[in-house]
Amino acid sequence: MHFIYGQNQTEIRDADFDPVKTFECGQCFRWNADADGVYTGVFGKHAARVWVESDSVFISSGREEFETVWMDYFDLTRDYSKVREAVSIDDYMRRASEYGRGIRLLRQDKWEVVCSFIISQCNNIPRIKKIIEKMCESFGEAFEFNGKTLYTFPSADKIAALEPEDLVVLRCGYRAPYIINAARAIADGSLNLEALSEMDCNAALKELGKMSGIGVKVANCIVLFGFQMFCAFPVDVWMKRALAEHYGKDFNPSSVFGEYAGFAQQYMFYYARSGEK
Repeated sequence: MHFIYGQNQTEIRDADFDPVKTFECGQCFRWNADADGVYTGVFGKHAARVWVESDSVFISSGREEFETVWMDYFDLTRDYSKVREAVSIDDYMRRASEYGRGIRLLRQDKWEVVCSFIISQCNNIPRIKKIIEKMCESFGEAFEFNGKTLYTFPSADKIAALEPEDLVVLRCGYRAPYIINAARAIADGSLNLEALSEMDCNAALKELGKMSGIGVKVANCIVLFGFQMFCAFPVDVWMKRALAEHYGKDFNPSSVFGEYAGFAQQYMFYYARSGEK
């Protein structure tokens, strides 16, 4: 992988990075493509445009911001060819990992991941995105980027000061009190995300499971996408179907894939949703 720096953009050559697969695999909800296939997204107080041109991926960022923000966010120091090799335990996983080539697991904000995956329960991706964007517009901070007004994800402190009825504007239904409760737990320190991220995976899952509105699947999503604990393995309807069809009910993904379980899950999930066999 090679980086070529311009004044307002960075070109990534030989990138094992497919923006479409990365942004559309269900791990994040704040990256959206325009009619030309250029994605715009927000991370913290930073925003960027990401697009593919010829065989390169471009990010609208100069060198300093790229090296201090986006390189880590897009996990660009990891060799994903080794990840795919590690999870390719059989023909099915070889097909799945090859189909998902280019997916990178983003290093997202912990609180944003907690809130986003509480919202994701019994929901579909377009509606999840709509709720989150409305939350950001309503309670986040506005800033200008590329001639447009974008919004930061509201802090846990900001949401903690609200009441569930204040979230009616989001149309998030029964999830409103769960969002408020999680924000208050983080704000008052009873849910310490930094401390959780230092625990082992099972301990972190257990602690998260004590929170109302956070079940097994959501907890696994949080530790995988928010804490970068790659031993996590979220299982939803798609994954249950794929596991049952190819491995049977006694298959233990964490035991088989170990530290690469989360990567295997993303390849399987993306492949299963494609309808490929």
